[in-house]
Amino acid sequence: MHTHGLPGRSPGAPVRAGIPEHGRIPKYYAVKAQVAGLLDELGEGGLLPTERELAARFEVSRETVRQALRELLLEGRLRRRGRGTVVAGPKLEQPLALASYTEGVRRQGRRPGRSLVGLDRLACPAALAPDLGVEPLAPVWHLERVLLADDERVGLESTYVAVERAPRLDADFEPDSSFYGYLRERLGIGFGDADERLETVLATPREALLIGTPPALPMLLIHRVSRDTGGRPLERVRSLYRGDRFSFTTHLRGEDS
Repeated sequence: MHTHGLPGRSPGAPVRAGIPEHGRIPKYYAVKAQVAGLLDELGEGGLLPTERELAARFEVSRETVRQALRELLLEGRLRRRGRGTVVAGPKLEQPLALASYTEGVRRQGRRPGRSLVGLDRLACPAALAPDLGVEPLAPVWHLERVLLADDERVGLESTYVAVERAPRLDADFEPDSSFYGYLRERLGIGFGDADERLETVLATPREALLIGTPPALPMLLIHRVSRDTGGRPLERVRSLYRGDRFSFTTHLRGEDS
């Protein structure tokens, strides 16, 4: 049996750490590995040397360095700050559970927040009506907010709920607070269960502008349809998260547990 373990690998890293079977490593990937080692030395928030300095240090072209940095940015290891690039902190872990974004972020010692994009009342489209338990053209709220963590824009949330379930949403609800908390504490509505679908997408130009990211940045998209404790349809949510700042966790049980 052949083993390809590399000393100092982080737990869960690929066994061959990206090395093809023929053993030839692309030049940019070798630079990426060297820069990744440098990130550990600099620590979170550390300022990375310029592309010119890195190219001189590793004796490669600036384009090779640029490709290596581009991958590290997409993976969330680096962040742009002003005209420089700094080492990013760990990704936010959001549970795939009936818990709000607010609760998930607070558990990691970060300060959650939301910035209102818009709260509109509209006639429910026919395709959306079954998810909300209403007739087509019935009045529904559309609540759209930018998700924040320590004032950093990290996602975009779009929520639909029937006006009859939250008739005073436009008057009683604080846009920067938890919608789940509002339903639970102000309206006495508890969440029973939900169906979720997770996929990767690229943000639209509008979404990228609202979140403050390049359009090419991969996003994690969650569609959720929730029901209350009585099984009645409650909300439909479309949550878009930055792929470089989020990971998702869940706990699985065996069939007999």
